[in-house]
Amino acid sequence: MKKLGLIDKAFILKRTPLFASLDLDLILTCADKLGISTFDPDEIIFELGEEAHRMFFIAKGMVELENDKEQRKTLYQLEFFGDESLFNDRPRTYRATAKEQTILLTLSKTNLLTMISECPSIAIGLLQVYAQDERVLP
Repeated sequence: MKKLGLIDKAFILKRTPLFASLDLDLILTCADKLGISTFDPDEIIFELGEEAHRMFFIAKGMVELENDKEQRKTLYQLEFFGDESLFNDRPRTYRATAKEQTILLTLSKTNLLTMISECPSIAIGLLQVYAQDERVLP
């Protein structure tokens, strides 16, 4: 896959439920705050109990989440994860592992809070996702 530029990151964000309602100019501002990480199959993204500093959007690939009860959930392209620990200041409650070659867009807690302060509709989007969400393992 070619290297992801600003426009590529913006189009990925625009296709996620969290950012779908934002105008392109806001999406570009948000996309500019994202990093990119790649993971090989079976590579651990983060461990159970790890301190949280980032959330992740799946640009390409597949990620498996597993909690301490060995319950698993698989996430696919355009889904996001890791955000709940950013808000509750608790360690990660699950391990995240790439199940195939995976490209993730990463967003730091600092940049997420900046984005929310600049565009409160992102917070509303998060609340809407949480209100109907079954992404996170029990």
